Amino acid sequence: MSVRIAAVGDLHFGRASPGTLQKLFAEITVAADVLLLPGDLTDYGLPEEARALAREIGQTAKIPVVSVLGNHDYESGHAADVAEILRDAGIIVLDGDTCEVHGIGIAGVKGFCGGFGKHTLGSWGEPVIKAFVQEGMTEVLKLETALARLRTETRIALLHYSPVQDTVIGEPEPIFPFLGSSRLEEPINRLNATMVFHGHAHRGQPEGRTSSGIPVYNVSYPLLLRTTPERAFRVIDVPGAVGPNL
Repeated sequence: MSVRIAAVGDLHFGRASPGTLQKLFAEITVAADVLLLPGDLTDYGLPEEARALAREIGQTAKIPVVSVLGNHDYESGHAADVAEILRDAGIIVLDGDTCEVHGIGIAGVKGFCGGFGKHTLGSWGEPVIKAFVQEGMTEVLKLETALARLRTETRIALLHYSPVQDTVIGEPEPIFPFLGSSRLEEPINRLNATMVFHGHAHRGQPEGRTSSGIPVYNVSYPLLLRTTPERAFRVIDVPGAVGPNL
């Protein structure tokens, strides 16, 4: 028995969006047993956008839905309201915590930017730079703590920002530091996550790997519309998990 995991991020659900994603969610319900939404659920982070998205998901997605917030969901200063609205609609919103669905453990954080490899921004100089780096380290600690709590065989890291450079290649190189951070990769490798899903990099690559070989999937909706327009969401079968009908 296996569990089919669907994932798609960067829906950017706005005032003009109601009705536009019903077909997508209906297709996902048929193709998968659980849906992961890695951030930028709304366009401007407005409560009315979250309410409209919650209605759209509730009407068409008849499977468990697990999400994290993205940078767009913070834009208007109502991120807590957005998360509460989605939770009230039955959507699981993770922020440094975990859940288990059909025997699969999911650790979710937004993550943050900062760059990759030797180009990762260091905590040195002006206080604002140190605060920027500290924000990234706080997200790393949240991810580490969440992954460490999982006891399932399959452990998924659900992020908005990328933990590897592989999946942002294709974006303009000057903005790589704002698309993710290698710091997020360290707990993923050390705690041996099974796979990673993220969004944010609309023009990046669909797949990459951490330095220890853990698969990383960029499931940004604009990217999937361009690369697999016939099915603009990713589905991964996880063998041996507890299926929904067991």
